[in-house]
Amino acid sequence: MGEIPLAIGQRRAIELARRVFQQEAHALIAIGERIGQEFEEAVALLHAARQVIVSGVGKSGIIGGKIAATLRSIGIPAVFLHPAEAPHGDLGIVRAGDVAVLISKSGTTAEVCALIPWLRRRQVAIVAIVGQRHSELAAKADVVLDVGVEAEVCPLNMIPTTSTTAALVMGDALSVALMQLRKVRPEEIAAAHPMGMLGRLASLQVRDVMHTGDALPRVLPETSFREMLIEMTAKALGCVCVVWPDGRLCGIVTDGDVRRTLQRVEDIRPLRARDVMTPTPVVVEPETSLAEALALMEHRPRQISVLPVVDSQGFCVGVVRVHDIIRSQL
Repeated sequence: MGEIPLAIGQRRAIELARRVFQQEAHALIAIGERIGQEFEEAVALLHAARQVIVSGVGKSGIIGGKIAATLRSIGIPAVFLHPAEAPHGDLGIVRAGDVAVLISKSGTTAEVCALIPWLRRRQVAIVAIVGQRHSELAAKADVVLDVGVEAEVCPLNMIPTTSTTAALVMGDALSVALMQLRKVRPEEIAAAHPMGMLGRLASLQVRDVMHTGDALPRVLPETSFREMLIEMTAKALGCVCVVWPDGRLCGIVTDGDVRRTLQRVEDIRPLRARDVMTPTPVVVEPETSLAEALALMEHRPRQISVLPVVDSQGFCVGVVRVHDIIRSQL
């Protein structure tokens, strides 16, 4: 591993990193508080667009490419148009009914502003994401989204850093708003990512990876602690489902529950499964997508690694572990 130069020092480098995060977060909060009616107008234009054309130069262009990619991933036709290539044939993709999202920190970028007359001739509405509200681009746009920042986090206040982050987050805000407006479903995301992790998580269901039948660790509420441990060890899934005699789920015992019990109880012989189980565990159904199951595991004050699977009647039909979900992506 490389060493931190003495001129910076490890502690100084950590402090610098924290300052970057803090200053950029502060700038984003300030921009968020300024958002108003123009944001709704921009969302309405993009929602009605035949196609979204995103353009920018340099680092703004890189951000524009990512915004276009995000829009495509939620099912909105979007392309990145390089402003320098546009007047040399690439304007052929532009049609009436399109909406252009033009990105410029200064609002005076020559290549971007030069696009405006050509876009107007094709009856294209313009949404400007700019750092200067009083600029040429802002004055000629239909809607202006102000992402101006007081300063770049760059120590010279020259390299686009905070400003590009702000433009990127504004693009994310537009995308999220459009997802809500269009009621985008997980299967639509999966259709746009058929070979990626997102697609597999959204398209695969718990039934595809869960452990069932003889592989499912199960005991009755009155099962002794010792017999419960034998069942957990034999099935090696890190848990045992506690079920009523008719098969309905009663609770779950995990490896963590066992360790905590051994720490606090001297004599485990009187214990039964019902004494150490979690009686109302988080559960999923076989039809639950892997993406939803993973979210249930992660979005908890204390993350959980295994979920009982129950049918619509509450009968325990399997268990799914976070390891099973991760392995499905390999």
